[in-house]
Amino acid sequence: MARTPREADSGRWIDTGDGLRLAVREHGDPAAPTLLAVHGYPDDRSIWDGAVAALSGRYRVVTYDVRGAGESDKPRGTDAYLLDRLADDLRRVADAVSPDRPVHLLAHDWGSVQAWHAVTDPRLAHRFASFTSISGPCLDHVGRWMRAKLHRPTPRGLRDLVTQLIFSGYIGFFQLPVLPELAWRTEALPKLIGALERLDPRTAANPTRPALSDGLHGLQLYRANMRSRLGKPGERRTEIPVQVLAPGGDPFVSSPLQTGIAPWVPNLRVRRLPGGHWLPRSRPELVARCAAELVDHVEGGAEPRALRAARIRPGRHHFQDRLVVITGAGGGIGRATALAFAAQGAHVVAADIDEGAAKATAELVARTGAGATPYRVDVSDQAGMERFAEHVHAELGTPDVVVNNAGIGVAGSFVDTEVADWERVIDINLWGVIHGCRLFAGQMIDRGEGGRIVNVASAAAYLPSKLLPAYSTTKAAVLALSECLRAELAADGIKVTAICPGLINTGITGSTRFVGVADAEQDRRRRAAKQLYQRRNFTPERAAAEILRAVRRDAAVAPITAEAKVGLVLSRLTPGLLRAAARADLTPR
Repeated sequence: MARTPREADSGRWIDTGDGLRLAVREHGDPAAPTLLAVHGYPDDRSIWDGAVAALSGRYRVVTYDVRGAGESDKPRGTDAYLLDRLADDLRRVADAVSPDRPVHLLAHDWGSVQAWHAVTDPRLAHRFASFTSISGPCLDHVGRWMRAKLHRPTPRGLRDLVTQLIFSGYIGFFQLPVLPELAWRTEALPKLIGALERLDPRTAANPTRPALSDGLHGLQLYRANMRSRLGKPGERRTEIPVQVLAPGGDPFVSSPLQTGIAPWVPNLRVRRLPGGHWLPRSRPELVARCAAELVDHVEGGAEPRALRAARIRPGRHHFQDRLVVITGAGGGIGRATALAFAAQGAHVVAADIDEGAAKATAELVARTGAGATPYRVDVSDQAGMERFAEHVHAELGTPDVVVNNAGIGVAGSFVDTEVADWERVIDINLWGVIHGCRLFAGQMIDRGEGGRIVNVASAAAYLPSKLLPAYSTTKAAVLALSECLRAELAADGIKVTAICPGLINTGITGSTRFVGVADAEQDRRRRAAKQLYQRRNFTPERAAAEILRAVRRDAAVAPITAEAKVGLVLSRLTPGLLRAAARADLTPR
């Protein structure tokens, strides 16, 4: 939406090298570090209003209408929109508003395209201290990325290339004469933009209302630059700190295209975020926070965990610098999973009802060189879990991964299972998972950068057994909860995985309660179960490796062990056979 003349008069005008005037507006303390925000097409500088409100209390924030948009002059010739001219405009604005120190760049869409052109120009790079880019790649990087996919084809690379070519179909349309202008004048393009925005509910609440003049003049950006840059891409590098905010729901610029740029940007951070193309409008507070973290670090502050985790380095582990919370981490699968994440460079919060066991796990994690924090918590205690979640958030931040692993075993017939047994197993196995999901998912949603929730269910969730009615009921509920949450939280970028182990050789056999039998018989059954699990000898370490693999590939349901995998297939193809096996007491237990 175009600004009023009165508002433009409260800013200033800056002249370009070819005699145009750019409308510039400044916010915040002139003595603070300068953050220069550059908008894209078909927007004007108003797209930054939300981010300006969040940032101007700490920085000097400068926005301007690029040539052809808003209140700035609108040249008619195609050559007036060449990237060299746009980059020179950017440099002139930076020189005018911050002549004595480099500025920090924040740019979106075509604003990012021209910012990339400026920061990769050796003559201009010294004017910029950092660069946060959203949904706008360097066109030379695009050309090289596409050529690499064709020259060294792989199935995944070709898939990424085809996806991006589909996304970019509108660019070919913009090269045509007359028709793109007609689409703007008949409201066809504004309506299409509105339809795409509605794919992201947050943007739909604050939609783009592009001016007709901006839409028409901005077409020259595509006509002046796309063929020349993509046809003969140059070797453009930058040494300044760069972070790319890559929305996963962008229908124009795919995540692989935005983020596959490490060969040309050695000081690169990539943050994959939920949301659509117009992230500055839909999530201005998230954009502001991410930009501020980089600016503060470059200005001499400590590097936040989120920035460290986003850093692209050779040999970097998948979970490097991530914060991982694990309940039931005092032994078995929980402890093994804590050590597996630690081996990947994660900081692990080892929580368990047994404080000594939690501390022992944290000490083992610390020996690997990873960060470790022990915590005693009873997952069935709502107030205790609330204090736990608040402590983690206050001391360490929002977790990237939460593994709800704590659980107990109860075996025996339904008629022998007393109400107290049901309450205990439901409180720990189900309510413990509910508390963990509810509290930490809320933190992940508020942070706005997605996350992963891993709920440890069991193969007993889908393998009926007349000896495990209470246990199977809780684990089936955990599986159903996980699948419901996976659907609900997908829009927030939170991925949910249900882990379904089979026979894992852990200490759970020694603590499982066998109901309806005398103490001597209970001890005998525990010994028998322990021997069965030992003969199977699927170790917690192997289970932990499977859990990390499932998290990396974003599996919805991950059966662990051969019997769990076969059982899952049979539960879907021949459920009657499993029911017959349950009656014959042949199911694993």
